[in-house]
Amino acid sequence: MKKLYLWLACAVFLAACSRSGGGPEQAGQAPPPADVSVAAVVQKAVTEWDEFNGRIEAIESVEIRPRVGGVLEQVHFEDGALVKRGELLFTLDDREYQAAFASARANSARANSRVELAQEELKRAERLLEAKAGSREEYEARRAELRQAQADVQSAEAAQRQAELNLEFTRIKSPIDGRASMAMVRPGNLVMGMNAGATLLTSVLSVDPVYVAFEGDEQIYLRYQTLAREGQRPSSRAARNPVRVGLANESGFPHQGEMVFIDNQLNPQTGTIRARAVLPNPDGAFTPGLFARVQLLGATTASRLLIHDQAVLTDQDRRYVWIVGAQGQAERRDVTLGVNVEGLRVVSSGLAAGDKVVVNGVRKVFFPGQPLKITEVDMSLPNAQPPSAGIPPQDVKPPQDVKPSEPESGAADAGATANDAKAAG
Repeated sequence: MKKLYLWLACAVFLAACSRSGGGPEQAGQAPPPADVSVAAVVQKAVTEWDEFNGRIEAIESVEIRPRVGGVLEQVHFEDGALVKRGELLFTLDDREYQAAFASARANSARANSRVELAQEELKRAERLLEAKAGSREEYEARRAELRQAQADVQSAEAAQRQAELNLEFTRIKSPIDGRASMAMVRPGNLVMGMNAGATLLTSVLSVDPVYVAFEGDEQIYLRYQTLAREGQRPSSRAARNPVRVGLANESGFPHQGEMVFIDNQLNPQTGTIRARAVLPNPDGAFTPGLFARVQLLGATTASRLLIHDQAVLTDQDRRYVWIVGAQGQAERRDVTLGVNVEGLRVVSSGLAAGDKVVVNGVRKVFFPGQPLKITEVDMSLPNAQPPSAGIPPQDVKPPQDVKPSEPESGAADAGATANDAKAAG
């Protein structure tokens, strides 16, 4: 790095000499100051947010399968339509189940008739026993027949209810409000019931609200636990901490939600723990499966130092900035950066309150100690400054229709001489 600074210093020196047209007698002249914009480090109370990657999930998800088998007779919804709880989706051919229900109802009526007959015979045996015209054995037999007939009634009624349910199951309804997928089976096809591996007919996913699921690593989980014990941030298990969400095509995090779930264990294979937040979705903007960027409240309000990202440079694995030193010269500071807050970057170490950081023209500063010609700007708006009057940026080209001043002056003198000659002639 020191060799790089020496090489850049020589390059700046030679470039300055070539622009000024100087020779060896100017070898000791200092390079011109770099024209840069600087901004004071911002110090204020902020709320830190931790960022994660997640996916949108439906709160309720149901696979629609028939409970009885039969031939699919009709589909009652459009593919991909919104459906209501209890809305009819499919109808199976129910003639077989109508017949079974009628048979069960007849068996139930027959059982009730036997009960009535057994009751009458029991009464007759009881009168004969009182008149000492019948035996005790006959009376006990008639009472046993009544109990058997009553049990047969219960069995017949249960079979009738089962037949009625099977008939009802031929009309397949949505168990939730949501959006249906496409119909996987068309009318005329045979579908299997629960006893034979039920056929998938479609699926329904709830729409509003939705979950956003994401995972945090072990370090951040331990940090959250420490903050909760110290009273700096409530645990998301005990409080519905706020989250902010942005989709892949959105800038920032415009959607608001809150935490509702943290898993009871970390995954030992990935070293992460699963979490979930809930988001309102009244307009259906969130579709299950979408990628989402999630910000979770990381710490309560605290005083932090903030700078703009464009002031930060990279030297291999280190980040650094140029600041204005005591003598108005460039000074390098290695920094440790934190999360992004309100368009600025938190600086955990390397800077102090009051430092002035170079935010525009950072590529014009080549070495520590280089003189600076500074223009002060606002850290939040680092590009809102007057045009540079010093060394032009490398990516700015002079206008093509403007010629150098000396050739223009020479051309003007030549034109004047020609006009004078014509006048004299």
